[in-house]
Amino acid sequence: MRKNLFLLCPTDCLESIVNNVFKHENYFYTSLGNSFVSDIETLGGIQETIKKHNIKMIYFVLSNDNEVILDALEGQFFSGITGLETFYGEIERQKEHSNLSSKTDDRQFAILSYYLNKKIKELRFQLRSLFNNPIEIKGQIYDRYDCTFKDIYPDLICLEKHYLN
Repeated sequence: MRKNLFLLCPTDCLESIVNNVFKHENYFYTSLGNSFVSDIETLGGIQETIKKHNIKMIYFVLSNDNEVILDALEGQFFSGITGLETFYGEIERQKEHSNLSSKTDDRQFAILSYYLNKKIKELRFQLRSLFNNPIEIKGQIYDRYDCTFKDIYPDLICLEKHYLN
């Protein structure tokens, strides 16, 4: 049986939905808005879980109505919570970048895709030195209105501002 590690935001409450859709042996790590910092302690915990359970796939997942993301895009009432300052800055920068680009009609999906692609790149880089065989890492956005998981946009669509012509 395939074993997956899901990196989720606890405000999304997706654990039971994930278990119903992904009929595998699933493990979970949560942080607000998937904003976890890849420090030594966090990476050690993820590494231990991957080794102990022989995890082959990691998914970063956020819902399209994630409270923390929506707050970062609009009111920023949670901005005083320790560790969310950098996260809010990233979301704000991508919001500005998405206003410059007309690559997609769904700006929120594009912003979520950009953010999850960035987290995937960071984790992939950090895990590369810990494992001989690369672990596959994917991003998914749960559409609460359709009750479906959707693949995030590829990294080519989620460009940094300085990459745009």
